[in-house]
Amino acid sequence: MNQEDMKPETLVGRQGTVIAVCTSKKKGTRKQNVHQAELRPEWGIVGDAHAANWHRQVSLLAWESIEKMRALGLNVNAGSFAENITTQGLSLVDLPVGTHLRLGEALVEVTQIGKVCHERCAIYYQAGDCVMPREGIFVRVHQGGQVKVGDALEVLQVPPTAAEADQRRLQPADEGSGS
Repeated sequence: MNQEDMKPETLVGRQGTVIAVCTSKKKGTRKQNVHQAELRPEWGIVGDAHAANWHRQVSLLAWESIEKMRALGLNVNAGSFAENITTQGLSLVDLPVGTHLRLGEALVEVTQIGKVCHERCAIYYQAGDCVMPREGIFVRVHQGGQVKVGDALEVLQVPPTAAEADQRRLQPADEGSGS
């Protein structure tokens, strides 16, 4: 994405599609597509091993990122990188932290882009690389609801850039307000 595409006014309203909803009972394993799930506020996906009251409640990865690994000859699919939600058509990695999204019926907020891998996963050893640490995103669930394959993922609100926030603070008060 170029700089113009990353301005808040150009991101709001953009949509992608949910192509997989994945869970696992244990951490450190590939997730299986269960096609739909309930997102609980301040928790994550009900029944998923990674759900907890923390900032990484639900993980998302774009299908376009998975395709990069497939191009290297890996037999990977939705859930292979332990992501909960696989999407298509929206560049997740370009969404700034603080972005508010509608994910199916739920409202979520981007809390982290990428992650540190403390241990190399099986994918890393097969390909010499893993896309989730660079291109996966994590969200906190603010309003719960169902999410299922085929649902939209829509950008609702993007935080202002630091420069835009500074510019707003520097604006003189409205002289006609009486204050």
